Amino acid sequence: MRFTGSRHLRRLPLLSPLQWKRRLVLWCGGVLVALVAIGFAHAADAAQALFAVVTAWNPWIVFGLAPGGLALSLWLTRRVFPGAQGSGIPQAIAALHMTDPKAVDAVLSLRVALGKVVLTVLGLGVGASIGREGPTVQVGAAIMNAVGRITPMPRLEMQRALVLAGGAAGVAAAFNTPLAGIVFAIEELSHSFEQRTSGVVLTAVILAGITTVALSGNYTYFGHSAVVLDVGRDWLAVLPCAVVGGLAGGLFSQVLISASRGLPGRIGRWVARHPLLVAVLCGVVLAGLGVLSGGATYGTGYAQARGLVEGHADLPAGFAVMKLLATVVSYLSGIPGGIFAPSLAVGAGLGSWLHAVLPGFPPGALVLLGMVAYFSGVVQAPITATVIVMEMTDNQQMTIPLLATAMLAFGVSRLVCRRSFYSALARRFLDAVERPRPAD
Repeated sequence: MRFTGSRHLRRLPLLSPLQWKRRLVLWCGGVLVALVAIGFAHAADAAQALFAVVTAWNPWIVFGLAPGGLALSLWLTRRVFPGAQGSGIPQAIAALHMTDPKAVDAVLSLRVALGKVVLTVLGLGVGASIGREGPTVQVGAAIMNAVGRITPMPRLEMQRALVLAGGAAGVAAAFNTPLAGIVFAIEELSHSFEQRTSGVVLTAVILAGITTVALSGNYTYFGHSAVVLDVGRDWLAVLPCAVVGGLAGGLFSQVLISASRGLPGRIGRWVARHPLLVAVLCGVVLAGLGVLSGGATYGTGYAQARGLVEGHADLPAGFAVMKLLATVVSYLSGIPGGIFAPSLAVGAGLGSWLHAVLPGFPPGALVLLGMVAYFSGVVQAPITATVIVMEMTDNQQMTIPLLATAMLAFGVSRLVCRRSFYSALARRFLDAVERPRPAD
């Protein structure tokens, strides 16, 4: 009787050794995602700083650095780290819908995660207009997937929850925005939030957030914005910001989705046969945009967006358009890299441009509205866009105007891009993985 009672106690969730082992492994996974994200951020910043030093010495050197760097990155992606190309978020979404554990392990292998970090840093080191947040999502999902193999989970949904938790923890650690990580997991990665897996996601995000704050401080990427949008006339700025940002973001997404399907006709066949030459040509265009913008279009765009938010940026009038084009060119080259940070920079530039057109409105508020509108138009995840901009600028007073702008921009974006960017690419990725191979 005593033996039976003792065994019964060990089966209780609070006292079960197996459950505690799983909890500890999960907690270690969340902390590890944060540590890798922090290291990734420092490496990316160092690469951009080195690039800035080199181009300050000779701005024209970028015409050799960017084409050669993009070609090298693409070659390494194809030969050494296959599966590391692109943003990383579509791969994480696709993994959530796979039923074959071997296929998930292939998409979220630690080898691919390493390639994602190395090649994203390389891209930033040669001036590519890319971000590290999307790659951090795939890296975080890969780490948690590896954690799940150490302690096998009893159900398929729990294994998927680990992937979801890793991606969400990656967003939380990359932006230092824990709430955004949770919302992103619900709205974009999973499109649902099951009660059975919610604790796994929340635990990983919280631990990643705590680790990031403990090691990096409670900072905000875009500084502190105290602007407000007074109820009344100022709210008239919401509509033009939503329309311009939604249209621009939707067009950007549609161009990239269409390009992922391949160009038609003879041009498409030439591009498919000469990917390295295409990367070189993209590098030449990227260098030209950088020189034309005085270097403003290189890299993530964090510094430019922060300057616009804080009101001390000195950027060319066409910054938003040139940054958008630089991001398109960087993505089309086929190298690894995300679009989160560049999209926020483009949106900030659109808001600044709108202030020149609508001078009667608060300039800082228009910058925030432009950021959330364009970002919502690109990713078609309005709540995530709102929370990210709110947390990254430490401005809760703008929450309602930001949410209203994001929702309107989402509707406008859907007029030109019927399916969200990440979902469309994830569907194509799944189709490629699940497509039966021809018989030998």
